[in-house]
Amino acid sequence: MDLVRNPDVGSLVVGRAVAVPRLLTQEDFYRFARLSGDDNPIHVDPDFCAGTRWGRTLAHGMLLYSLIIQTIRTELLPGAIELEQDLMFPGPTFADEVVIVHAEVVKVDRARNEVEVRARVTRPDGGIGCEGRTLVRTHV
Repeated sequence: MDLVRNPDVGSLVVGRAVAVPRLLTQEDFYRFARLSGDDNPIHVDPDFCAGTRWGRTLAHGMLLYSLIIQTIRTELLPGAIELEQDLMFPGPTFADEVVIVHAEVVKVDRARNEVEVRARVTRPDGGIGCEGRTLVRTHV
């Protein structure tokens, strides 16, 4: 795969941020379940979910994180390579909602070519479905 290379880490500044909207559909949940093997009814069975406290299907946590790393690698720091991640999933994220994927540079280590990014996925009501930090290397 040919990656777009990011400019030298020296040009990065703390505070650089992006916010990208993304519609999550039930079909996205089905495709992620097929790919990951995680076919828990809470993600893929609307009838089952109708009887739960949420009333509808919930996004897979790793689907939410995949939106974050995609946003970091394509919008915030093109070509960045993920080194580590810390995640929390404070609330549910539902099918057929437009979420916003936020990513912001919070620390730049020029000596190591590493960037710490704070990221979150927010729901239309402002609630957070996924949040955390990701450490990336900006080029190899």
